[in-house]
Amino acid sequence: MAERQTEKRHHAADGLELRAPTDILSLLAKGQAEAAASVALAVDEIARASEMSANAIRSGGRLIYAAAGSSGLMALADALELPGTYGIRREQIVVILAGGMESLVNMIGGPEDDGDAAKKAIEDLSPSDRDCVIGITASGETPFPVAALQAARRAGAKTVGLSNNSGAAILETADVGICLPTPPEVIAGSTRMGAGTAQKIALNMLSTLMAIHLGHVHDGFMVNVIADNLKLQQRARGIVAAIAHTGEDKAAEALAKSQGDVKPAVLIAAGARDLTEAQAMLKAHDGHLRPALRALQR
Repeated sequence: MAERQTEKRHHAADGLELRAPTDILSLLAKGQAEAAASVALAVDEIARASEMSANAIRSGGRLIYAAAGSSGLMALADALELPGTYGIRREQIVVILAGGMESLVNMIGGPEDDGDAAKKAIEDLSPSDRDCVIGITASGETPFPVAALQAARRAGAKTVGLSNNSGAAILETADVGICLPTPPEVIAGSTRMGAGTAQKIALNMLSTLMAIHLGHVHDGFMVNVIADNLKLQQRARGIVAAIAHTGEDKAAEALAKSQGDVKPAVLIAAGARDLTEAQAMLKAHDGHLRPALRALQR
C-alpha cells in the first residue's frame, strides 16, 4: 500500500526541536495555512454534500455526523452550533463518536477500530432515505466512520465521506466523497493539526451553505438565529433593522410581536400586518425571506 499523505514526513522537519521557538511556530503556522488552502480544491464536492444535507433537513430528516478522535471533535464543533446559529431543530442534528461521549474527557484510540459499534449506533437511529450521514476520518480508513457509512447506505440514507487522503475507503463508500489533500504534517501523522484544520473549515463551509439553501441566511445575516442571550438579542435587533431599513426601536417592537423570531420580525417591520401574515408569507416561499419581502412590496 502506498504511503498515506497524512503519514508522510514534512520536508522541513529535520532538527525541528533544535530551532528557535519562533522559527518552529512560523513553520507550524505555514503548515496550517497550507492545509487550509487545500479545502479550495474540494468546493465542488462540498457543494454537492451541502445540497444533500439541506434536502435532509428540509424533509424533516437528520444530519448525522460519525467520527473518531480529532475528527470527532471537528464534527462536534460544527454540529453543536447549528441549532443556535441557524435555528435547526436539535433533534435533527446527531453526532456519533467512537467511544461515545466519554471520549470527550478520555480520548483513547481503541474505539476508532470498532466498526461493529458504529454499525449498531447507526442501526439504533433507524435511518431512512430522509437522513444524511457524514463520516469524517483523516486517514480515510478508520473502521468506525467507514462502518457507519456502510450501515447508513444499507438503510437508504444519503452519505458523505470526508478524508485527507485520496483513494481512501470512506471516499469510495460515500455517495459524495470530499478529499482534502492536506500536505504532510510538520509533526508527522499529527492530524489534529493540518488535517483537522482543513476538516473544520470544510465542515463549516458545508453546513453554512446548507443553511443558505434552507433560507437561513439573507445578505450575510443569520436570519434564523436563536436569540437566547443578550448578545444575540442585540444582534437580532440589528439584523431586523438592517434588512427592513428601520430603526432599532421599531425592530425591537417587531421582534416582540414575532416572539423573537427574526424572519417574521423583518416582515412585520417592513409592513406585514401581524405575525400570522408574516408566517403565511414565509410558508408560501419555503422560509426564504427575499421572495417574501418582494411579495410584501408588491
